[in-house]
Amino acid sequence: MTDVNAIYVIVMRELKKFLRERSRLVSSIARPLIWLFLVGAGMSRLVSPRAGMPYTQFIFPGILGMTILFSSIFSSISIIWDKEFGFLKEILVAPVRRSSIVIGKALSGTVVSTIQAAIVLMVFPVIGVKLSVLQVLLTIIISLLVAFCISCFGIVIATFYESYESFSVIMNFIIMPMFFLSGAMYPVKLLPAALRVASKLNPLTYGVDALKNTVFTSPLKSGPMGPDFSFGADLAVIILSSALFVVLASGFFERKQ
Repeated sequence: MTDVNAIYVIVMRELKKFLRERSRLVSSIARPLIWLFLVGAGMSRLVSPRAGMPYTQFIFPGILGMTILFSSIFSSISIIWDKEFGFLKEILVAPVRRSSIVIGKALSGTVVSTIQAAIVLMVFPVIGVKLSVLQVLLTIIISLLVAFCISCFGIVIATFYESYESFSVIMNFIIMPMFFLSGAMYPVKLLPAALRVASKLNPLTYGVDALKNTVFTSPLKSGPMGPDFSFGADLAVIILSSALFVVLASGFFERKQ
């Protein structure tokens, strides 16, 4: 019960911080919408529709993945602030398992990221995407799983850094490559061989692909711009990656005790 209370306290603390920072919500929503309507619309003039799918519709699952990626990774920045102000040290000396701390931090990032992804998801009628109620619910569930995985990954990275400045620099060399190698902007199957290998090592690749499986209808799934992997394979990688990141982050926190 102590571990459950610890998870609850951490999640509520981060959620309250998020709700008080309205500018954070606006900026996090503005980024994916700019990519969707400005970059997507511009690229659609250069990329001819394939398999009956405009480019703006093709990148829609990738834009959801972008929303989750940025929000989940940057939610782990709270660990840096907690280090600087001593709050993390107080948590680490508490009689709770390190995995509870990791799960609490990851769940807080998951909740925030999924809220933002759900808001972006609601623009699907504007770009001509047709989704059933079941597809919307399934997409939100997948967003939860992907957000948890990426949040855990961000926590693993954050445990190595003591200052906000160093962490933000490293993130610039991680976030953008993760995004561009995720299949969000172009199918993984069309990448050069070396980049395909890098994409398959990227956990976000399977998250974006899972979103494609839920957003695209059956005729589009078999096309050249459809999902690159099966839905079952996507879920397996996401779940296994999440478990691995929880174990790694817990071990790193244990080392810092």
